[in-house]
Amino acid sequence: MIRSTTADASRGGAPLGSRDTEPPTARTGRSARAGRGRHGWAGATAKATLAVLAVAVATAGCEAPAADGSAPPPPGSTPSDDARPVARRSASPDASATSPKATPPSVSPTATATAEPTATPEPSTEPDPQGTPLIAGGTQGDRVRELQARLRQIGHFDRSPTGYYGTVTATAVRSFQTKRGLAATGETDTVTWQRLLDMTRPPTATELRPPTTLPVTKPDKRCMAGRVLCISKNSRTLSWMIDGRVVSSMDVRFGSQYTPTREGTFSVFWKSRHHVSTIYHTAMPYAMFFSGGQAVHYSADFAARGYAGASHGCVNVRDEQKIAALFAQVREGDKVVVHG
Repeated sequence: MIRSTTADASRGGAPLGSRDTEPPTARTGRSARAGRGRHGWAGATAKATLAVLAVAVATAGCEAPAADGSAPPPPGSTPSDDARPVARRSASPDASATSPKATPPSVSPTATATAEPTATPEPSTEPDPQGTPLIAGGTQGDRVRELQARLRQIGHFDRSPTGYYGTVTATAVRSFQTKRGLAATGETDTVTWQRLLDMTRPPTATELRPPTTLPVTKPDKRCMAGRVLCISKNSRTLSWMIDGRVVSSMDVRFGSQYTPTREGTFSVFWKSRHHVSTIYHTAMPYAMFFSGGQAVHYSADFAARGYAGASHGCVNVRDEQKIAALFAQVREGDKVVVHG
């Protein structure tokens, strides 16, 4: 910049950027425009401000679409009952409500500012078609036992109640829901439960806790004396017998063909209430060992899947309450007879 300025000065011209570089007529014209510019700029600003306010007023008066996506009714129309804007009726009256010549409500910022935010939706009186979840899969207890017994009364549960809500119970519930036109979720909600109560009667004690699913066969002759766990593979039952009298019976499941349950006469040599298998890392509650690693114990898998599965050689019981009572009565040294 210094070099350019010096060069221009040496040629008799004014330095670049000085006011002398403009011709006199240009300076005079700009001075005149500057004088008019002060008043012209103020006028332009006022016009711009009025334009912005006009746009803001028009925008603020626009009514938002209804919740269902429909357009707002035109001025002067009467909305239907299911879309009546409650708050607009209670808004402060203005000229638009009394004078036909007044500006339409769509351009009134006062009426629109309080219309939508203060609207209160009316509570729905329609009942929930699905209901509230009541009993879900994996639940166990007397409520599940009653559910199973009631389903069995009307042909949707084909076995004795176990008190455990497994896949078999879920399938039975889903079958009931489908037949009655309910949502087939497999979980018992309040609607499903009420419909079931209306169609069934309270289960008896025998229906809630039958001795076994299958009839107990005649005991083996080795079971007729002393304290014996008499286990039949044919009837798939276990009978707890004392001196030839059946004290209690329960359903049992055995090992597969690859891990069969041994047959013969044994004795209980160890009891373990909270046992976990060190080989298969599965829970074996109420375990009563009679032959190596084979034991009589409760099986949650048996309760859930029934005879669709098999053990690794143990005698599985699916009624937890029954085996808990049995575990309390059996002593180490009591006889175990497993027969075909």
